[in-house]
Amino acid sequence: MGAKRDFNVEVIKTEVVAASLPMQEHWLPQSNLDLLLPPMDVGVFFCYQNPIISGMPQYSSGSMVKVLKVSLAETLVSYYAFAGELVQNLAGEPEILCNNAGVNFTEAWADIELKEINLYNPDESIEGKLVPKKKHGVLAIQATQLKCGGIVVACTFDHRVADAYSTNMFLVSWAEIAQSKPLSQLPSFRRSFLSPRRPSHYDPLVIDSMYIPISSLKQETRAVTNIDDDEQVISRIYYVKAEEISRLQSLANNCNNDMISTKFHRFTKLETFSAFLWKTIANGMGGNSTPNYENFRFGIVVNGRSRLSDGVEEQAKVLKGYFGNVLSIPFGEKKVEKLKEKPLSWVANAVHEFLEPAKTKEHFLGLINWVEDHRPEPALARIYATNEDAVAVVVSSGQQFPVGKIEFGWGEPVFGSYHFPWEGKAGYVMPMPSPKGNGDWVVYMHMLKWQLELVEASASNVFKPLTADYLNLN
Repeated sequence: MGAKRDFNVEVIKTEVVAASLPMQEHWLPQSNLDLLLPPMDVGVFFCYQNPIISGMPQYSSGSMVKVLKVSLAETLVSYYAFAGELVQNLAGEPEILCNNAGVNFTEAWADIELKEINLYNPDESIEGKLVPKKKHGVLAIQATQLKCGGIVVACTFDHRVADAYSTNMFLVSWAEIAQSKPLSQLPSFRRSFLSPRRPSHYDPLVIDSMYIPISSLKQETRAVTNIDDDEQVISRIYYVKAEEISRLQSLANNCNNDMISTKFHRFTKLETFSAFLWKTIANGMGGNSTPNYENFRFGIVVNGRSRLSDGVEEQAKVLKGYFGNVLSIPFGEKKVEKLKEKPLSWVANAVHEFLEPAKTKEHFLGLINWVEDHRPEPALARIYATNEDAVAVVVSSGQQFPVGKIEFGWGEPVFGSYHFPWEGKAGYVMPMPSPKGNGDWVVYMHMLKWQLELVEASASNVFKPLTADYLNLN
């Protein structure tokens, strides 16, 4: 097994790939839920071994890139928003100009074998190398050929245009078209499902506690360049064994069943995982080498598609293919000392309680109305507006991440992950299914350095650094 090492990436060429069919230039408005997203780019990447290993010797590096380009052009016919540009309208709000300006497609070469890439530390191996920087447009793609004959396919997209669910749909469609298969899901850009109600109605106690107009935020007085070393934000990728996830879930549920004072819930794996992470970080706070925060906020991203359909078959069908952002970020805030002293079941119950109000149709309809009543003033999820006595982490479930379906014809990826090293200080965590398909999780974490050090020091039995050995790379 090769040792992990640094490597160079050489750009061979960059060209614009547009939709393969002409389209009528038009404007696509952002929905009210899109308007809750600030300007930020999100990356995702997939690693493929040499096609010979997958029994596909007919594919060379050049032919793989050609397949990617040709199929991308065809995919952009259906996903035309990704071939457009995001511009401001007269009200100062972003809108998508669907003009088929195209997608920047970069071909690159890396002088390294796949097994030598340090996937555990994406700051070193992925950022600025394998995932492209989006310079304009909505989407950028990079295909990096490796010394071993493998390839890394990566995308960077504007979060204001699409959430992870929408991007997953695009990626699956791209792979299906590459294999000349019919699309299993057509995208829908029908915004009417997310139109505000008349008259406006929402619960201000709920929505105001979760979102805040930008103008209400206190101005940041300290320059980013002056952030202390303890406040540096870094990224790591771990794997968590299926038996560890089940063990934590059983522990939380068994303890909860014994707690007479707590209403019993059957905690999900995501609730249990989130509670464990919340408590693990809190347990180590206030030590000699960690900041001493009084409060700890913890949030979970909720996908509203199934909530908005509310069991109506026709709506469920459209929303299943809806392209855009349909997200809400409920969160809870607890005293660090309380999180330390209480058992895992109590923390899991706290997670369950802040999640429940956001898992309804009424919540998302109310959120749409709340945005409408504040337009054109931009707003932000309140968990990202932490003050000096609080720290925050957000979990975004990637359990629907279709890593095994992103197959362009030369074999399934041996690894795939989202990559989101955003500039905010709130931590971001995404658990995804392992490419092994055995129930394990791959967990991308982007958090304050001291938080990750706490996780590795006190939960090393749960969070294992991702390695080539785990992925069976040879």
